[in-house]
Amino acid sequence: MADEFTKAVQDGISLSKRLNLGKGRSAAPPKPMSQMDKSSHPQSYLPTAPMIYAVIPDPSVVDNPDIPSYQPHVHGRCDPPALIPLHMNAVSVQAHCYLDTAFVTVTASWRLHCVMRNRHCDCRFAIPLAHEGSVLSVEVDAAGKSYSTQLISTNEEVDTKKVAKPENGGFVKPHIFTFTIPQVDGGSNVSVKVRWSHKLQYQNGQFNLIVPFSFPSFVNPAGNKMSKKEKIHLDINSGPGTEVVCKTISHPLKELRRDGGKLGFFYESQVLSWSTSDFIFTYGVSTNSFANVILQSPSVFDIDKRDMFCLYMFPGSKFSKKVFKKEVLFVVDISGSMRGKPLEDTKSAIFAALSELIPGDSFNVIAFNDEAYLFSSSLELATKEAIEKATEWIGMNFVAGGGTNLSLPLNKAIDMFSSTQSTFPIIILITDGAVEDERDICDILESHMTKSRSLHPRIYTFGIGSFCNHYFLRMLAEIGRGRHEAAYEVDSIEMQMKNFFRKALSTVLANIRIGSMDNLDELEIYPSRVPDLLSESPLIIYGRYCGKFPNTTKIEGILSDMSKFTIDVKLQEAKEMPVDEILAKHQIESYTAQSWFSKSKDLEIKIAELSEQTSVISEYTRMILLEEGEKHAKTVSAETRKGQLPNEVNRQKLLVFPNSGIGFGSVSATAANSRPGRDEHKLPESAEMFIKAASNCCSIMCGHCCCMCCIQTCSRINDQCAIILTQFCTALSCLGCYSCCEACCGSDSL
Repeated sequence: MADEFTKAVQDGISLSKRLNLGKGRSAAPPKPMSQMDKSSHPQSYLPTAPMIYAVIPDPSVVDNPDIPSYQPHVHGRCDPPALIPLHMNAVSVQAHCYLDTAFVTVTASWRLHCVMRNRHCDCRFAIPLAHEGSVLSVEVDAAGKSYSTQLISTNEEVDTKKVAKPENGGFVKPHIFTFTIPQVDGGSNVSVKVRWSHKLQYQNGQFNLIVPFSFPSFVNPAGNKMSKKEKIHLDINSGPGTEVVCKTISHPLKELRRDGGKLGFFYESQVLSWSTSDFIFTYGVSTNSFANVILQSPSVFDIDKRDMFCLYMFPGSKFSKKVFKKEVLFVVDISGSMRGKPLEDTKSAIFAALSELIPGDSFNVIAFNDEAYLFSSSLELATKEAIEKATEWIGMNFVAGGGTNLSLPLNKAIDMFSSTQSTFPIIILITDGAVEDERDICDILESHMTKSRSLHPRIYTFGIGSFCNHYFLRMLAEIGRGRHEAAYEVDSIEMQMKNFFRKALSTVLANIRIGSMDNLDELEIYPSRVPDLLSESPLIIYGRYCGKFPNTTKIEGILSDMSKFTIDVKLQEAKEMPVDEILAKHQIESYTAQSWFSKSKDLEIKIAELSEQTSVISEYTRMILLEEGEKHAKTVSAETRKGQLPNEVNRQKLLVFPNSGIGFGSVSATAANSRPGRDEHKLPESAEMFIKAASNCCSIMCGHCCCMCCIQTCSRINDQCAIILTQFCTALSCLGCYSCCEACCGSDSL
């Protein structure tokens, strides 16, 4: 899908050369990339900021709507349609950061500058999301029509004619969301307001906010002297009892206010060309109280009427150096689907993790496919010699092949830790597949965790691609008081896995227990088992409760020297922090893992209701595009966006997007050893050959006939040459049809 999108944009940029932008100017092509850029960014035409493209199936409609020019007729159609990037008129960003979550709103307007004024075309909007991003809402104004998105339950019946094709809505890549705006008139302005949430990256004690804000040169309107305005508004609220320390700022922000953990910044500038770099803001959070608890009452629209609480802990300098002595067991999938880059990047990340083990740590490595292969029959001290032997063993034994059997290596890992008492046991599972006995594996591990011992093995899980069941891996991590992360794109595996290992090996406070809440009538915590505090990641726990929350909460745990840690935490007021919005994604993900494990239909219904209410995409909801009536378009209330539909006469269900959840993995794809990233639907072989052969010539001709120099050359040939060329092309087309028939039907049928 990403390759097709890139090719369509390339075709669109070539097609835009037809445009006459006044005073003899044509649309300038993008600057040629250097060889280094080509190698490092093979998909350079994928959006790096919010973008809108004109969807052009018929190249004859391409022209400047303000200055119509003589355009020789172009025969044929673009199949698939070309995508011409539109010129952008204005852009503004609003970012609100709360604890470890950012809510970003981008408002921008574009002009359909490449289609005749009396013609129209669809426009495709694309937005690259940041780390663990989730689209919350999209609002569109185009030529007097208004559109907005909303979530509905997957159980709700929909008109099959209104279900969008994958290219008209959904994710082109795991982090690039697109949808199509229908039938926009040439020369019209298109305004889009998109809101999403994402998790802030945390590394070396600092939060890192990254907003995609790097616009390619070809979205700048014609005329270099035309002034353009870009705005950025940033608010940070790290919670009461904290202080924010600014580190890195990519754009010249002006500080508006500062009050402890609350900061406000603003940037506005008249620019000649749009920003060519992402908006990046890095900051640290310092606190004297180590932990804080804040409460919030449910809103009137909340389907869960219980109160909410949030407990957050920042490790700070007090704990950063006091890491547990560890026993680490890497359990690595080497089945056939891991061949190539996934396995090579995994090896590189493990080598880096082994080099970071400190004296006194122990380790072992288990590779598995249908069988399990152990580096050593017992845990090895992390000496230089042992790490060198392990590195050599990994290089020889990490050879992709065979199937996937998860229960065998996990049972061996648990048995290896059966006698651990004084050190901190960690199992790190890496896989790209799903298996049939996942619920049985969870049951077995849960039975191990109920045995009486001071430190149970921590289970950290890392999923690669979309074929593994990330909710199973999340449930495993929750049972083992660990954490789960995923790399959905092959290119991001090594970097994300190295960061993941760094976190998993940085425990500073274990066996955390939240006391003083036994008198509550009801209590639910997300995640259900409190994970450990890591020096490389803050710990944030959310929950719902009924009853009177105590004024002082006791936090208990075990430090790296096995001594007990206890601290009293007082309640704090945080009226400006939307705990319900921050909680929504965590609650839905936790419920989804539980519903998968328990097969609870009631829980699925509750997830769908929560998803519709909070606009957070789930496995049990899908996104729809609504067209608003003219009178109603400007009066859509907050209640409507919370899930209450207005009169259906005023809002028409225009398009239903495919389910945008990550899914529950694919046992069949795992059994077939399908590689990560190869999950796009393929046509049957014979049909694919026919379409490729039949459309190849047309697509090439369409790509070149739109070039102005080609059109001018063709207009100068005489009649006799034109006749000869026509006869020659006819003969070639006959030969092409003969080849297609032979490929599809075989030579015997001719």
